[in-house]
Amino acid sequence: MGIEAPPDEAPKHFEVIPAAWPAVCMFIKVQTQWRTGFGALVGLDYNVLRWLFELEQVKDPRELLEDIQVIEAKVVEIMNKQKG
Repeated sequence: MGIEAPPDEAPKHFEVIPAAWPAVCMFIKVQTQWRTGFGALVGLDYNVLRWLFELEQVKDPRELLEDIQVIEAKVVEIMNKQKG
């Protein structure tokens, strides 16, 4: 697909605030489930998220989705910037 990971300039370790931990864990589970268009990332496949939310019996899927969307938006921005 021609998309490369960010350079190794990023810190190897970082702190996650406890309130964000569920979103980080769920994002890690779906990190390979991207929708693409014209060689660029568009966003996560929300069908997979919905399935995982049901499987994991997420209590507040709307809140978790909003948190994941924050992570998703930043990843899309960084990855597409590197491509262009």
